[in-house]
Amino acid sequence: MMSLRTLARSVPRTISRSVAVSSRSAISRPVSAVPKNAFQSSLKQITRPSYAAFSTSRAFKQSPAEGDVELVAKLEDELKHEKASGLEDLESSVQNIQYVLQNNSWEVKDVPGEQEVVLTKKFGNEEIRLTFTVADLQNLSEQEDFDDAALDEMDFGGHQPVNQGRSGNVSQHPEDRVAPADREADELDRDLEPSFPARVNITVEKPSNGALLIQTVAQDGLFQIEEVSYFNKSDLAHAQTAEKDWTRQSMYAGPPFENLDEDLQTFLERYLDERGINAELANMIPDYIQVKEQKEYVRWLENVKNFVSA
Repeated sequence: MMSLRTLARSVPRTISRSVAVSSRSAISRPVSAVPKNAFQSSLKQITRPSYAAFSTSRAFKQSPAEGDVELVAKLEDELKHEKASGLEDLESSVQNIQYVLQNNSWEVKDVPGEQEVVLTKKFGNEEIRLTFTVADLQNLSEQEDFDDAALDEMDFGGHQPVNQGRSGNVSQHPEDRVAPADREADELDRDLEPSFPARVNITVEKPSNGALLIQTVAQDGLFQIEEVSYFNKSDLAHAQTAEKDWTRQSMYAGPPFENLDEDLQTFLERYLDERGINAELANMIPDYIQVKEQKEYVRWLENVKNFVSA
């Protein structure tokens, strides 16, 4: 016969507790006081196999929520639209990118799923590296929203109308809020395509001689230099770790470019131009960012759709 301890381990905890109580009661009373039939009936109930309720149920997969189905359908529609017309709208940009890269010695590092793009080339004993990011498009959109909000606040909340006195009794038309000369200039600005500034960091390294870090903005076919810094260790110019970035920030970075002597500014601009960092490249980089962003958006749509529909 199985011992009570072994029996208690083979049944649920609630049953084992009842067995322990029954066994203590049976020990404290004479055996003759326990009805034989009752004891056998209790023992059969104890030794009967017991199963968890969930063990006999069959697992099943829930049907997708209604919102999931609609979301996947919308993502598929967006994917079809972007694949059909997205890159077609940027065909001229694609051609410009291909032309510049094929006619120059730039090597491209463009990892799918990452925002940063790196261009590298050799110039004599120098290693030249350009980095720019897709995030500039989003930053540009946020800045435009901020500027629009600021203009609205200025036009309607912060200035006195042109033809209205302090008493506010003079009638006013909406167009009178802005002077005629300002309205004409505003209409001309609306006809022009907004420029797309792209921040580009340029490093020029020499073996055992450190590196220059030249921070620029590529816009309207020009590399507008903002700052030129020198580091005696080339890895500080890249600053790919937080520690190196902190070290770089603690070093003297040089004066703002606009504060330099005009002749010095001209020679630094020529320095870049002779290394192929010229108007042609300045026009290509914003195009590359737009094409890259379009590809990443399509990839993002596919990833989200596959996740939701899995």
